[in-house]
Amino acid sequence: MLLFKSLRKLVYRHFKEMKWQALLALLLLYGLSCWQLLSLAGEEALTGPDFLYWLVVTASTVGYGDLSPTTAEGKALVAFYIIPAGLGLFALTVGKFAAFSAFQWRKGIMGLKQLTLNNHIIVVGWNEQRTLPLLQLLKTEARQHMNRDICLCVAEEMENPMPGIIEFVRALSLNDENGLLRAEIGSASTIIIDCQQDDQTLSAALNIFNLNPSAHIIAYFRDENLSKLLKQHCPTIECTPSVSTEMMVKSAMDPGSSLLHHELLNASTGMTQYSVVMPENMPEISVRDLYIPLKEYYAATLIAVDLDSDGKPEINPSLDQRVKPGCTLYYIADKRLKDLDWANLARR
Repeated sequence: MLLFKSLRKLVYRHFKEMKWQALLALLLLYGLSCWQLLSLAGEEALTGPDFLYWLVVTASTVGYGDLSPTTAEGKALVAFYIIPAGLGLFALTVGKFAAFSAFQWRKGIMGLKQLTLNNHIIVVGWNEQRTLPLLQLLKTEARQHMNRDICLCVAEEMENPMPGIIEFVRALSLNDENGLLRAEIGSASTIIIDCQQDDQTLSAALNIFNLNPSAHIIAYFRDENLSKLLKQHCPTIECTPSVSTEMMVKSAMDPGSSLLHHELLNASTGMTQYSVVMPENMPEISVRDLYIPLKEYYAATLIAVDLDSDGKPEINPSLDQRVKPGCTLYYIADKRLKDLDWANLARR
């Protein structure tokens, strides 16, 4: 008796929710019962090798007519059981597939799917004023440079703000390891952290650094003290401070400074600041021997050099400064220089 009650509850639960297991069980029961009843009715042609083909065609009411019942019992069976029950199951199956497909699409929009990405850029956190322009600029830059995928990871209850353009993951919190892993954080090459509050940024940065210490991680802070604290524990993280106050002062003393810096940071129009790494097979060269050819042949202006590859570039280096292979060069140009002829550049 106890076994019967447990079985009844299991069947009731599956059929109430109409899970795939329940639907498959119904289809199997329907097919077996049709075959058995047709056999009892003497429909040997219909229960042969073409049974499944005939059943699908008949149950879906397509009805090609190449096979049909010949006995009175078989005709009654088809009219009162096989077609009505089959039509209901056919509609149920099609509806189930449609609902499943729609749910899978909605999962992507809602950020609930497991992504498959590599060497991508992840933006962690959502800010009403900054994040959307940030994503748009990143997409423009990514299109010009290696065309990397971009993924937004948030904890807010929202949907993908740029469906079809960026990937999207919604986590329980910005420290939710499962949510971050769904965004393939372990294989990301660049991670930008910009949360509503600095303490959230600090906590998320520590957790993310633990999951992927080799990625280039950038964290935005309003409080410089918290950025210094993070650098003590994670020295490779690049902390970006708010420069709005400094920008206003520069504009007051040197009119046009804010527009100048906006132009240098705008990836879509005008002259923009870019960087390039000097190849390892290049000989050591002076800034002078790089500055003039870059300007003359590529219309690019060298503005800084990271000599120690520590993320702290030396701005406006002297012309006699020696540049070694592996150093990062920062320059201003109309577009990113993708095909620099380093060998000829060094000879000029």
